[in-house]
Amino acid sequence: MTTTLPETTTELFIDGTFVATSATLRVVDPAAEGAVAGRAASATSAQAADAVAAADRAFPAWAALAPAERAARLTAALAPLDADRPATAEILTRENGKVLAESVIDSLVFEHRCRLAIDLSSTVDSVTELVGPPHRTRVGYEPLGVVTIIVPFNWPLAILGASLAYALVAGNTVVVKPPPTAPLATARTVALVARSLPPGVLNVVTGADAEIGEVLVADRRVRKVCFTGSVAGGKRVMAMAAGNLTRVTLELGGNDPAIVLPDADLGPSAMRSMFQGTFDTTGQVCMAVKRLYVHRSRYDEVVAGLAGLLSATTLGHGLDEASTMGPLHRAEQKAYVADLLAEVRARGAEVREFGTDVPAQGNFLRPALVLDPADDTRLVTEEQFGPALPILPFDDEADAVARANDTWAGLTSSVWSADPDHAAAVAARLRTGYTFTNCHGAAHLDERAPFGGRVQSGMGREMGTEGLREFMETHAISFPAG
Repeated sequence: MTTTLPETTTELFIDGTFVATSATLRVVDPAAEGAVAGRAASATSAQAADAVAAADRAFPAWAALAPAERAARLTAALAPLDADRPATAEILTRENGKVLAESVIDSLVFEHRCRLAIDLSSTVDSVTELVGPPHRTRVGYEPLGVVTIIVPFNWPLAILGASLAYALVAGNTVVVKPPPTAPLATARTVALVARSLPPGVLNVVTGADAEIGEVLVADRRVRKVCFTGSVAGGKRVMAMAAGNLTRVTLELGGNDPAIVLPDADLGPSAMRSMFQGTFDTTGQVCMAVKRLYVHRSRYDEVVAGLAGLLSATTLGHGLDEASTMGPLHRAEQKAYVADLLAEVRARGAEVREFGTDVPAQGNFLRPALVLDPADDTRLVTEEQFGPALPILPFDDEADAVARANDTWAGLTSSVWSADPDHAAAVAARLRTGYTFTNCHGAAHLDERAPFGGRVQSGMGREMGTEGLREFMETHAISFPAG
């Protein structure tokens, strides 16, 4: 395996200008121990404040444009992405660890989601008229102001696409904070888009959380924060935003259940979807299947189907065309997943590992199926965020639903049944923000629909008309009915 790019460097982009810094973030390749993928500018708190100030100055003029004009300018700003996609994807794989095909998709989804938001521009200025005694009232929408968007390492571009263009089309200005452990591809992409927009409309600031995080969240000029990441991180963001009652959208971790009913179609297509919905990105996906409940009559069939697919896993660097699964992003996460597996082994569950031998360097783990672990093991109760799937048998549908709902989380879920009406009835009983039927995972999202979590999986919604409205204030103007 060879890389074709030299070490990548990125700068801040503030108020239409690239800004260098005296300090940098060292970005390591998780598949090659000690290798440096690149270096990103490490902003000071003052530079983060400069980005907020630039966005605040740019807001009145940007908000004053017609939504169609904002949409046209954003459409033009997306033009450079296609030619840059190969380089961006390679950079993302080197800093993130996932296989190159996933990095290409990450970039494509960013652009696709931006275009979906652009298509909603005609709805931005919609007005509802309420007519009848004693009042005539007009309800409209206005942009909020400066929006900070904080994205995670796993699918940073796709996740950014769920909010960035919606915020801009609605008339807001934006500061993007990429993940400090994988900032390069995101900083590069945002700067490519921002260069074609008026100065200050879109800014990108990379740096250490402790140095710039509070500025980008707690500054009084920031009117909304979108954060995707861990539950603990979401709580910190919410606490920082509380001082100014700043709006937050939090898309946090999940403990996502899938329920396979007795009549489920378990043909090759279904098994492939179940496999990908669990093990894509080495299991490091917020909406991945984390717990698989299977009716006892189909249990052996599901285990055999997943085992067959996992047996073909080739662990390796994501830039190696032969690799089908990359490393965990961080050594700490590898140790965490290994610890969860050690616990279930100690408690008597069968752990079956698959794939090629673990490479000598990097944060690699072989993917594993864990058969019938106890419901109170940490692999079942916590978010593993790695390639280890507990498969739990059930005999009674109501029991499966109750066990699926017995969790701190509420992001996504899935129901597998040959009867669409019955699948829908079971789905309606699951306490998650989004439920798939006969599939699972981001590849199957209807991106016209709002997406987000319940309970500790977050609050607020992204994408679709509802996601657009989350970047706007309602304004009611009332007149006496005459």
